Amino acid sequence: MKTEWRLRVTKCDVDKIAKEAGISSIAAKILAGRNIQDVEEVKKFMNASLEDLHDPFLMADMELGTDIILDAIDEGRKIVVYGDYDADGVTSTTILYKGLLNLEANVEYYIPDREAEGYGMSSDRIKALKEEGAEVILTCDNGISAVEEIKLAKALGMQVVVTDHHELPFTETENERKYVLPEADAVINPKRPDCTYPFKFLCGAGIAFKFIQALYLKLGLEEIEAYQFIEIAGIGTICDVVDLIGENRIIAKNSLSMIKNTKNLGLISLMKVLGIKGKEIKSHNIGFMIGPCINATGRLDTAALSVELLTTEDVMRAEELANILYELNKTRQDMTMENVEDIVHIIQNSDLKNDKVLVIYKEDIHESIAGIVAGKIKEKFNVPTIILTRGKEMPKGSGRSIEEYNLFEELLKCRDLMDKFGGHPMAAGLSIKEENILLLRKRLNESCNLTEADITPKIKIDKRISLSMVNEDLINELERLEPFGKGNSSPVFAEKGIAISEVKFLGKNQNTLKLSCLTNNRERIDAIAFDKVEEFKGMLREKYGSGFERVISNPSGLKLDIVFYPVINEYNGYKNKQLRMKDFRLSI
Repeated sequence: MKTEWRLRVTKCDVDKIAKEAGISSIAAKILAGRNIQDVEEVKKFMNASLEDLHDPFLMADMELGTDIILDAIDEGRKIVVYGDYDADGVTSTTILYKGLLNLEANVEYYIPDREAEGYGMSSDRIKALKEEGAEVILTCDNGISAVEEIKLAKALGMQVVVTDHHELPFTETENERKYVLPEADAVINPKRPDCTYPFKFLCGAGIAFKFIQALYLKLGLEEIEAYQFIEIAGIGTICDVVDLIGENRIIAKNSLSMIKNTKNLGLISLMKVLGIKGKEIKSHNIGFMIGPCINATGRLDTAALSVELLTTEDVMRAEELANILYELNKTRQDMTMENVEDIVHIIQNSDLKNDKVLVIYKEDIHESIAGIVAGKIKEKFNVPTIILTRGKEMPKGSGRSIEEYNLFEELLKCRDLMDKFGGHPMAAGLSIKEENILLLRKRLNESCNLTEADITPKIKIDKRISLSMVNEDLINELERLEPFGKGNSSPVFAEKGIAISEVKFLGKNQNTLKLSCLTNNRERIDAIAFDKVEEFKGMLREKYGSGFERVISNPSGLKLDIVFYPVINEYNGYKNKQLRMKDFRLSI
């Protein structure tokens, strides 16, 4: 499937913005393409200053929730931080637990088991916590949907403070949705309809940080005491794939600068194992290295290991836990790759290849990686994908979608077929009886309005630039736009008619493509693309037939159009400019 290239169009005066904001016109064009077009907004974006964080007490119930916790600390009552098993839940739990420990609270934490208990609060666990002496439950990254479980906790005489960022549950009639709040003592969630907090897109770790910030402010502590938790909040923010704008950007950007010089023993040990200790830490280091290791414990063991890693004060234990996380993630990667290959084979050799919504039941997939597998299948075929596996009571799984398809709303139309489901437009989780799986596939595809244009992969190009414009000054300025992720994607450039002087295939599996490109000044600059070798060979084979191998060995005269992002590559102490290719095609 050929990818469609689209150049972003902006109507504002980019040169004027650049001059007034003190940035290059290229950076101004990139920001304008992300709807950051006001000079003051541009300055705030570039600075990402902690001074621009909002007052935490603007959140509904923040006063009430912090009062409850401070009273519990004063009275020595046992507080349990009730977290979740993903990276956002782990970092949220870490922030609240360490933040309360610093105040000498009587506090413990609990992370549910993914397979035995599933997401969120469990009635059996609430009863067990009560028997263990818990008097106050402080949730993080969960709780907003735990209506019945919170009723039980209250009936057992416990106080409950909810901190969460997920969408509120609702009842629906023909004309309207009525949102339901759990009957907790305090419910802190910016997505509450009555919450006037200016920024609605914090993740669980972001809200946990704001809660600790509010507690410390109430106690008259220096603001820097609360700011230490931004380091951990940034990991949750990047890993939870929330929009990296506003407060999320402030938290994530400041977190990255703090992590490089972290004093956290667990992070130090994990970065050593990953080989990134002492290096500049970027968003991709968090999203594709540190985050997956933290997530792996919740998928294949217990996420409590990750919380222990981030909270331990024992060097040897930190090193032991870092190695456990690293090995668990390697196992998870192998399991994922094997299942993705199997499912690709199933799709390509069945009528599934004709579906515009993929619903696939593979009993032996570990349920903890169903979402990752769904994401990779979605990326390969560019259609909404639901992967189901054998659950404890019935099949369960996860879905991932494309921008043109609201997965949550489409599943809502099929809720009669499912036992449980929840999520948002781009991702969802569900459990369903086996006999209803084919019905779900049939109904989703019959009601699907996706066109061929909708499912054609698209790359949005920020600007066309010549390769001679790629220099260290440009690359350094682009790095100021970090961290990249949802809502602030990595800038993408393109150029036509690039002369290729050499073609190489690298790596153990020869699956990395390296092209030597020539600038207009005949300067050489390397371009790298991972897992694109077969695509490259196929493109040449289609054009040159059996002579395509001669073109590879002697590419004189070969010209390509390339979509890329420029970086400084460091290897064996040497630094050089490099293009990371997103796509390529033969020049016309």
